[in-house]
Amino acid sequence: MQKNTIKLSDHFTYAKLLRFTVPSMFMMIFTSIYGIVDGFFVSNYAGKTAFAAVNFIIPFLIILSTPGFMLGTGGSALVAKLMGTGKKEKANSVFSLLVCTALVAGAVISTVSLVFLKDIAILMGAEGQMLEDALLYGRILVIATPAYILQMLFHNFLIAAEKPKLGLWITVVAGVSNMLLDWLLVGVFPFGMVGAAAATVVSQIIGSIVPLIYFLCPNKSLLRIGRPQFDALALFHAATNGTSELMSNSSMSLVSMLYNVQLLAYAGENGVAAYGAMMYVSMIFSALFLGFSIGSAPVVSFHFGAANHKELQSLKRKSLTVITLFSVAMVIAALLLSKPLAQLFVGYDQELMTLTARGMKFYAFSFLFMGYAIYLSGFFTALNDGLSSAAISFLRTVVFQIAAVLLLPMIWGIDGIWFSLIVAEVMAASVGFVFLFIKRKKYRY
Repeated sequence: MQKNTIKLSDHFTYAKLLRFTVPSMFMMIFTSIYGIVDGFFVSNYAGKTAFAAVNFIIPFLIILSTPGFMLGTGGSALVAKLMGTGKKEKANSVFSLLVCTALVAGAVISTVSLVFLKDIAILMGAEGQMLEDALLYGRILVIATPAYILQMLFHNFLIAAEKPKLGLWITVVAGVSNMLLDWLLVGVFPFGMVGAAAATVVSQIIGSIVPLIYFLCPNKSLLRIGRPQFDALALFHAATNGTSELMSNSSMSLVSMLYNVQLLAYAGENGVAAYGAMMYVSMIFSALFLGFSIGSAPVVSFHFGAANHKELQSLKRKSLTVITLFSVAMVIAALLLSKPLAQLFVGYDQELMTLTARGMKFYAFSFLFMGYAIYLSGFFTALNDGLSSAAISFLRTVVFQIAAVLLLPMIWGIDGIWFSLIVAEVMAASVGFVFLFIKRKKYRY
């Protein structure tokens, strides 16, 4: 059994790279399923307005979890690099500090968000029943913010600890719990929005408490939580290196809010509901790219710390090949499944289903470019180059998307909103490859 264990220090073939990253890909898919299952049951059992309300408030809720992404990606890159240089005690000390920091951040964010949630929802444009539903769903999830942040943090550190399969199983159990509870609390018992929110909270608690207990107890991984020692420099390095992930997830959610505003103007409540269904599909597809990026990042960080430049070159080349194959497969799948997926979420409303299916066909082509931007941003984070990673993420999720969604609808109406998603990904991928070319001599990949 020990022979089959993949170490960060190994040489990675295509097969070994996929074996190591597949668990993290499934982890991200199951994490995405939480919101998707909520959306499915709410849409089909609570109605279109409730479905629009969930889609309306989810971008804000995702923003609340971004410290987990930031400390998880930036921190795991630092910890893996420390392990690559042989500083295992220091690596565990930094890991323990980051877990404590995530808990404190979660408690503060949860408290502040509960106070201002209604004002934020009104500012975004919610009113009437949609506002009430959004607040009902949002308040329950805001309370569980510390668990959500820890869950995102542990996604990365289970991989850095050479335990990606354990991370996968924890995420599967959490995801299945979410699905069963959604079926029970929304499909069987008429608890509606409250039931959907409660199901998600339970899954987040499972996804955070189980790895927390694992790392607190004696284990066979590379990491264990001990008494944290405050290290301002390490905390600053982890936070700044993970800024791109913080920025990426925050700005994507902010941009989603802007899309909802535009869609309310051009297509009303139907537009928001259609966009919500498309985003659920996108969450699954982009989860594969994000999971591969997260799964391969500790390997890149380790070999960067060990100054193994030949292996870095090999990892970069193989990873871009994998991303290319995934991209082509996803475009084909999205085009073929656009109508069945639209029917799955909003099949009860013919006009809404037609609008959703048309939007999905446009959006399908964005998957051809999305993976490159996601991977290249993560690649630079793994190299502890947070500035380059943040630049790619910022341009992708803020500059290009906002410019496209504001300008293109003036020319093509609602089709311009769908087309803006493609334009933004093309521009972001181009910028990513420019950075890859410029930095090649510095990092020798």
